[in-house]
Amino acid sequence: MAQTEKKGGLLRKSSASKKPLKEKVVLMYDEIFATEDPSKCNPRFWEELFLMKVNLEYLEGKLEALDGEELMKIKDNINCLFQHCIQALGEEHPIRVVNALQTLCALIRGVHQKNKSTSGFDIINMLVGFDKAELCMKNLMESLDSLLCAEGSESLKSLCLKLLLCLVTVTDNISQNTILEYVMINSIFEAILQILSSPLSRREHGYDAVVLLALLVNYRKYESVNPYIVKLSIVDDEATLNGMGFVIAQALSEYNRQYKDKEEEHQSGFFSALTNMVGSMFIADADEKISVQTNEAILLALYEAVHLNRNFITVLAQSHPEMGLMTTPTSPIPATPVTPLGTTPPSSDVISSAELPLDADVQTSNLLITFLKYSSIVMQDTKDEHRLHSGKLCLIILTCIAEDQYANAFLHDDNMNFRVNLHRMPMRHRKKAADKNLPCRPLVCAVLDLMVEFIVTHMMKEFPMDLYVRCIQIVHKLLCYQKKCRVRLHYTWRELWSALINLLKFLMSNETVLLAKHNIFTLALMVVNLFNMFITYGDTFLPTPSSYDELYYEIIRMHQNFDNLYSMVLRLSTNAGQWKEPASKVTHALVNIRSSSHQRPRRLSHPTSAEANFTAISKYQLVIAKTKVKVNCCLEKKRKLEAIINHFNPKIESYAAVNHISQLSEDQVLEVVRSNYDTLTLKLQDGLDQYERYSEQHKEAAFFKELVRSISINVRKNLAFNTLSQELLLKEFSTIS
Repeated sequence: MAQTEKKGGLLRKSSASKKPLKEKVVLMYDEIFATEDPSKCNPRFWEELFLMKVNLEYLEGKLEALDGEELMKIKDNINCLFQHCIQALGEEHPIRVVNALQTLCALIRGVHQKNKSTSGFDIINMLVGFDKAELCMKNLMESLDSLLCAEGSESLKSLCLKLLLCLVTVTDNISQNTILEYVMINSIFEAILQILSSPLSRREHGYDAVVLLALLVNYRKYESVNPYIVKLSIVDDEATLNGMGFVIAQALSEYNRQYKDKEEEHQSGFFSALTNMVGSMFIADADEKISVQTNEAILLALYEAVHLNRNFITVLAQSHPEMGLMTTPTSPIPATPVTPLGTTPPSSDVISSAELPLDADVQTSNLLITFLKYSSIVMQDTKDEHRLHSGKLCLIILTCIAEDQYANAFLHDDNMNFRVNLHRMPMRHRKKAADKNLPCRPLVCAVLDLMVEFIVTHMMKEFPMDLYVRCIQIVHKLLCYQKKCRVRLHYTWRELWSALINLLKFLMSNETVLLAKHNIFTLALMVVNLFNMFITYGDTFLPTPSSYDELYYEIIRMHQNFDNLYSMVLRLSTNAGQWKEPASKVTHALVNIRSSSHQRPRRLSHPTSAEANFTAISKYQLVIAKTKVKVNCCLEKKRKLEAIINHFNPKIESYAAVNHISQLSEDQVLEVVRSNYDTLTLKLQDGLDQYERYSEQHKEAAFFKELVRSISINVRKNLAFNTLSQELLLKEFSTIS
């Protein structure tokens, strides 16, 4: 018997003597694309059509082959097909519903392909007709809402979400998709929340639901009142918010797992052996090879939840077993998407303590920890556009968190300690820290570690100025909370101080190149004011007197950098150039760090100068309790502009010269500091503990428009090739009578 092959809607016999036969559904499509009403000769035409297996490829190809004029000629038949699809969604027979949903997907995509600026037709008129648009779209959205909320087939729910994602993403710029006005009027918000609040539905459809919600929230958000924004901002149902958090945590955990697997594979392979032999000259290449595609869609969902809904902040700290260490559930699990920007749910689900009880032997985690790990990966390489956007969005999310009072409360809570294994960029001068050596600390320490890591690893030619500004702002906001609430955080502050000083050094070393692209004085001023905040208010939030001493030690030890910065900004502030005003602000901010006079203090030509002495000293051991009181009194009563550097440095150098000592010991240096510390007077600077709150609409609108465009394109691409296969859907209903 001759074997049958299927290709492009044709049924071909292996025998060359017979003409190829078309599928019945293809013949019916051809009738629709004729100008005549297909139901004239066959009253049961539409009823029979939805019993036929949909041929998406043929239907979309047929629409694509028509030009605008040809499509307008069959507008009535297209309208009729669209309306009958909506009617079929109310049928009891699931096969009809499946075929109607898939036909709608093909129809919407196909017609939108012709909706160019030169085509001369309106998409709504082409699909449904102006006179029936309101009623048809109302019926469509009500049918989809019913299918999503019903206890029926999971495949039908999945296809409903695919159709909605198809509807939202048919245009690159979703705000130009006028058909979404009907999705705003006939809201499916409650259906999305129901999916997220139900463990079973969330496991099957949570990813699609979260991505869909994130996109709908961004429809014309700056131009009109978006009902999805309003509703998301007031959600307070714990199960729903936790469900959204777990879906996001799953997706980010899956990304982290994929990256870790590739990293381990890379380290254990041939490349690792080669690197050991020839050094780390190929580190940059290695980093590129182990990169995993970023998941901007799920990151946008996290941002919208954190930014819009203050109740969601509690979800960030909701503890659960670390997903990479969990026991695999016995129930079947959906496959992980190959493309994270697609719309297939990730592999595992942590729903609640009832579904996955906490194990005392398993490291606990939460959404914030998962997010910080994700951020530490995507922020390593900002040369790639997607990673740059993801890194920026990560910092925006952290900015929102750092401004929130409740978020800061659990970030700084000493009773909530975690080991957070952040990924660190490979660098020649440091070794990778072992996971087992990580201390348990409040989560704010991990946030600060992430900021320090970014600062020290991105001083490069393509300087990410915007990301640096955001990093410093996050640190500043955390310090403002600590100062306000007098939280004494046990953190290795010297790492932060050292990173900030090295950043200033980089800005000065690359002044000419950077000034051609950026106003580096904005960043320099922010860094200097961080030091001013430590100097002025450090006694309210630094953990011990020795921490305050280490601050002074670092400033004095690295005084050359502050002197050089002062010389640079003074030079530019005295010239009538474009940088005069911003440079002047830095000059004034340096008052407490160096002398008000720009003259350098006397230095010894002897190799045992103060700089060399301080390099050899690990830290000061000063009795500072009473001197803090004196400094505060000076801040209120005196206005002498005597700086830290010029207060201590000359006295140390003088002591060494007078006593003819070739190398000062630590005790000798401390003796000099103790005898002169009480006379230190500082200038009180206003506004150091104030900051401008984050605002999306005024400053970030362009970024989010471009980000949503990128997400829309990727989601549409994934839908077009990976998610509309009919075989599984039809197999599920193959036994239905």
